Amino acid sequence: MSDPVVLITGALTGIGRATAVAYARQGANLVVSGRHTDAGEQLVRELTDLGATTEFVRADVRFDAEVKELVDRAVTRFGRLDVAVNNAGTEGTNSPVTEVTDERYQATFDTNVKGTLFCLKHQFRVMREQGSGSIVNVSSCFGLMGYPETALYAGSKHAVAGITKAAALEGATLGVRVNAVAPGFIRTAMYERFTGDDTARTAFDAVLPMHRPGTPDEIAEAIRFLGSDGASYVTGHILLIDGGLMAGGPLLPST
Repeated sequence: MSDPVVLITGALTGIGRATAVAYARQGANLVVSGRHTDAGEQLVRELTDLGATTEFVRADVRFDAEVKELVDRAVTRFGRLDVAVNNAGTEGTNSPVTEVTDERYQATFDTNVKGTLFCLKHQFRVMREQGSGSIVNVSSCFGLMGYPETALYAGSKHAVAGITKAAALEGATLGVRVNAVAPGFIRTAMYERFTGDDTARTAFDAVLPMHRPGTPDEIAEAIRFLGSDGASYVTGHILLIDGGLMAGGPLLPST
């Protein structure tokens, strides 16, 4: 795929940012999105310096109209949409199930689940007319397993996995592929919040099979593969990228 048009949500930090950089180095035409305009404009400058034609669009994936505007802006600027990476997400607030509230539910599911659905809705609209396109959702290893006090986050990421499979079947005869990556523990701000402090982080690292968390760059490369023509017969797949965590290693320490 030469100079693909790539849309990335949640592009300002972590995995989203690393994915934007990876595509910029490939020479892609990029539309990056997030909720903070200053950070978005700074990212555009960095990606432009890498040789990419880039536009930032402020959008909150929780709102249908903003997602529609985001996708429409991408098509207006570049004329098509080849790859969409739905990375915007939140870990919400970890708590026992007895402390789940409506507010905590909405804070997690509105972004992780409703946001993914709205993105798919409008990306499909464009790709269906083109007869081609690849969508990569960002789930989590917690979309394939449970862990104490993460019912809301794990539930939302299980939902992303299920949505990915259902959407893939809808797109299978339309030229639209839909897959997801399921990262394990990745060195991001979310990982630092989850582990809490340096002592807990060291304990986590010690029981991971590779004795380290992954990096955002490692996830970005997997996303690029799924979005590429090299994965032309891959759809409905949840690609686990966890350094062997779910192969049956030791139990993780409690947070």
